[in-house]
Amino acid sequence: MADEKTRDFERPTTYQQWAESQGIPIVSEFSISNLNEVEVSPWERLGACGAMIVLQGAEDANNAYVLEISGGGSVKPERHLYEEIVYVLSGRGATTVWNEGGPKRTFEWHEGSLFAVPLNAWHQFFNGQGNEPARFYVVSSAPLVMNLYHNLDFVFNCGFNFTDRFDARQDFFNAEGQDLGGRVWETNFVEDVRTFPLIPWKERGGGGVNRFFEIADSTLTAHASQFPVGTYKKGHRHGPGANVIIIQGQGYSLLWQGGKEHERMKVDWKVGSVLGPPNMWFHQHFNTGAEPAKYLAIRWGSRKYPLFKNVGKRGKVDVSVKQGGNQIEYEDEDPSIRKLFEQELAKNGVECRMPPVASSK
Repeated sequence: MADEKTRDFERPTTYQQWAESQGIPIVSEFSISNLNEVEVSPWERLGACGAMIVLQGAEDANNAYVLEISGGGSVKPERHLYEEIVYVLSGRGATTVWNEGGPKRTFEWHEGSLFAVPLNAWHQFFNGQGNEPARFYVVSSAPLVMNLYHNLDFVFNCGFNFTDRFDARQDFFNAEGQDLGGRVWETNFVEDVRTFPLIPWKERGGGGVNRFFEIADSTLTAHASQFPVGTYKKGHRHGPGANVIIIQGQGYSLLWQGGKEHERMKVDWKVGSVLGPPNMWFHQHFNTGAEPAKYLAIRWGSRKYPLFKNVGKRGKVDVSVKQGGNQIEYEDEDPSIRKLFEQELAKNGVECRMPPVASSK
């Protein structure tokens, strides 16, 4: 009897019910090989085409979707109480943003652009190409917000203008931005994240460079990381919800749940791939291609507006586990990791540029 009562309450969340009601494909995978090839179908709510992306490692911490706008087309205007960060996979066009009763501001984007839609501001996307579709990858806080309020009318039809998020100033989307220190850049629009200047982060290893982006005063955030040919980064772990999009190069990632004794999952990637490391799983990125590898991670973790501060040991991703952090130093990693990397490099005729591993003893 108790089991029967329990089953009665095992129902989909508000977000899951909403997602299933949209009538578009729901792609649930650990990783996706190429976001540009994800099948989309008409999305009546937006007047475009789309597909929900459920990365199994995200665990409803956030959601994602692919949005495709036909050549010369546009998306229906909308506003909502969840945040969104948009990465442009292909195409070019423009977005118009406005508060209820306020002036409209329009900015242009193209493949590689990164921007956020300010909270609860009206917005509309336009494809500037008449003969080619434009495609976005969008990460949002919809699951958290929908499940918290479980009232979709409030989520989509709240009339409050967050003027602290969007003040409609003329240069809101084309101001230069500012350096906040610690490799953090504050902006409302990155014209091309693939070419944005990055800064060394030696603690993460592999000769890598990095930038964190604070975008439109969101609690969602993003960072870009690049590492050279023939190198790989140190293994580390953090909380769920990081959507890791490959924007340059090819290689693979290893992911595992615990210490050295746990079996590691290998995910191969190339430009357009996305993966989501599960909550507190170790993961490690390897460049096996002939050019630097670069990825964009859209995730929780704003430094200005932390939402999950010090929950689940999410921080200290560049501090050794031996010192209370969440990173495995090269000298402490399983020797089979280096061996596999050298084998994968040999398949592509690429030389290993990693220094010899020093003993931790």
